Amino acid sequence: MSLELKIEAAAAALELVEEGMRLGIGTGSTADEFTKLLGAKVANGFKITGVPTSERTRELCESFSIPLATLEEMPELDLVVDGADEVDHQFQLIKGGGGALLREKIVANASEKMAVIADDSKLVDTLGVFPLPIEVNPFGLKATWNAIEKCISELGLEAPLALRGGGSPFVTDGGHYIIDASFGHISDASALSDSLLNIPGVVEHGLFLGYADVVFLAGEAGVRRL
Repeated sequence: MSLELKIEAAAAALELVEEGMRLGIGTGSTADEFTKLLGAKVANGFKITGVPTSERTRELCESFSIPLATLEEMPELDLVVDGADEVDHQFQLIKGGGGALLREKIVANASEKMAVIADDSKLVDTLGVFPLPIEVNPFGLKATWNAIEKCISELGLEAPLALRGGGSPFVTDGGHYIIDASFGHISDASALSDSLLNIPGVVEHGLFLGYADVVFLAGEAGVRRL
């Protein structure tokens, strides 16, 4: 996705942001462009309060002097704007390529509405080509790994697993690891979601089902609003 397309999608979503909003601010390269545009608007006197979905986003917001709060201070939000690694025609998402899926989902759940910004290559008929991130507790990693494999097999699916970062595991803001599962095709995202969350060592996964309300897709012909 070109920088120009990212900026176009971000600018379209920024039009949803109203003065005084309690705003969730997403993580990722497209969400970064939204944050930059928001920062320019704040510099001109526009007033919002933001809740960042990662430490990376918090630092970017602070660099633009965007007023921030925590979810403890402001547990109900009007809108969250975030990117996605995949989105299907039912607005089901795969997120977590940047490793912030747990905080992203907590913020999305606290928000009245969710706007997704992406390029049109992220729109798919069926989720799964992008590896599904599964955030896990480091304790008992092998046991959790085995349980995930069993869960996948019992659903009649196949998905090679990979620990993100390999021998030097990627560590999330919450102190967890991420296992990436390469399904290729997820026929029943809801069943997979439920089964994974029944595994004690699984903290969260990157299937965002029932969260997105509007999707802005940027392409050569401009930005489509779905």
